[in-house]
Amino acid sequence: MGARLLGHALRSQVSAALKEGRVTPTELCQRCLALIKSTKFLNAYITVTEETALKQAEESEKRRKRGQPLGILDGIPIAVKDNFNTAGIETTCASNMLKGYISPYNATVVQKLLDQGAVLLGKTNLDEFAMGSGSTDGVFGPVRNPWSYSKQYKEKSVPKSHSEDEEYNWVITGGSSGGSAAAVSSFTCFAALGSDTGGSTRNPAAHCGVVGLKPTYGLISRHGLIPLVNSMDVPGILTRCVDDAAVLLGSLAGHDPKDSTTIQDDFKPFELPDLPDVSKLSIGIPKEYHAPGLSSEILSLWSKAADLFKNAGAKVVEVSLPHTRYSIVCYHVLCTAEVASNMARFDGLEYGHRSDVKDSTESMYAATRREGFNDVVRGRILSGNYFLLKQNYEKYFVKAQKVRRLIANDFGKVFGSGVDILLTPTTLSDAVPYTEFIQEDNRTRSAQDDILTQAANMAGLPAINVPTALSERGLPVGLQFIGRSFQEKQLLTVAKWFEKQVQFPVIQLEEAERHDNGVFQHQKSASFS
Repeated sequence: MGARLLGHALRSQVSAALKEGRVTPTELCQRCLALIKSTKFLNAYITVTEETALKQAEESEKRRKRGQPLGILDGIPIAVKDNFNTAGIETTCASNMLKGYISPYNATVVQKLLDQGAVLLGKTNLDEFAMGSGSTDGVFGPVRNPWSYSKQYKEKSVPKSHSEDEEYNWVITGGSSGGSAAAVSSFTCFAALGSDTGGSTRNPAAHCGVVGLKPTYGLISRHGLIPLVNSMDVPGILTRCVDDAAVLLGSLAGHDPKDSTTIQDDFKPFELPDLPDVSKLSIGIPKEYHAPGLSSEILSLWSKAADLFKNAGAKVVEVSLPHTRYSIVCYHVLCTAEVASNMARFDGLEYGHRSDVKDSTESMYAATRREGFNDVVRGRILSGNYFLLKQNYEKYFVKAQKVRRLIANDFGKVFGSGVDILLTPTTLSDAVPYTEFIQEDNRTRSAQDDILTQAANMAGLPAINVPTALSERGLPVGLQFIGRSFQEKQLLTVAKWFEKQVQFPVIQLEEAERHDNGVFQHQKSASFS
């Protein structure tokens, strides 16, 4: 099939093109697989499941020929972060500890996607065990931001030499779901699953110019997501437009008997209005989010975004979330404590890596964990165990739990006062070059990068990154909307309205265009919904 025809199919809605037979699931899958190969330098994927994907596409084609597609996702190529269990496909968490581990079951979210006919292209790269904010610390190497290779960035950045441009000028994706964000941004899939514990879906979405949704805690099952922080982890959704995020949410949300923290009620999927109206809404601007280190560019965009709402008739009010300044410290204590507890299962006995040291069971445990975990993971385990020591438990862990309650109450008071949605920056700046990013250690970087996102996790609230504009360096910048618990429809409606206003530009990805005869000459959304 000609690239031009596929370009046309993507320009209109892909599911419509599939329905009308203008493109087949197999052609769509082959095109995505070809793009994965031609953009391999991004290191977005750890495992590419070519054979399985083509079989799934073939099955989808048969169903469509019979006029019995399983739904809007039937035949749509997707990718999954490599910390979700996938039956028969390696799940590594980008760690030596799980290299070669093949789960006997699918995570609930993966199963739901497969049940609706989605085509799984592969597993995406991440920071080891999702601990990081750059997607630079996994055992398979760092993920490169597709925008590093875009015309927009290349025109703005002036390298000293061509080789320096190629090798040292590339920027990070953000993390820890950087592989998923890069996969969606570079058109190798139409949607991807990430996870979000303190911003791990929204942060890379902002840096890669895609939509990143962190749903309300308990709306989507965590069963089969390898846990980092049980009380904050949620599966995240990465897509190229807000409508697609709504479609994926409708496919994934709802009660799961295998996850006792999911809502009991059935979730009714919703369609977003074509012409959203924000005139009756109250938009809150939390003053504490004007954080130290916030770039003047992002501050200016934040202010312009508030004006957009004002001009549309919405009420825009400054609000206060007074405990925000304690949230990153509180998050660090709770996060490391739960990490220490969760990582105890990796002992070399039941699954994953086992050391050859045979002196004693204890020495085998110690050697296994030393060999299997990187410095970042070991460091967080040590911190967490320190906070959980008998003499420290009250002083750190219990106190952090109390502060977490105060942070949640702050949001409750603001929403209780009549504010519908909060508008904040997602990140402090645009993406930094990899060489600059690795000058700081992981803990310092994570503390800086999670500062605007982790409070929503501690309060369990839904939040979404919407790509807003390109920075002076030609890199994406996003803004974050935070909604009330379980009010995803309102949150996504506002996000869709904003997306229409800002008209974020299409990435012009030179390498991929060269490999793909101009498949990228289509609209940004390349939406399937």
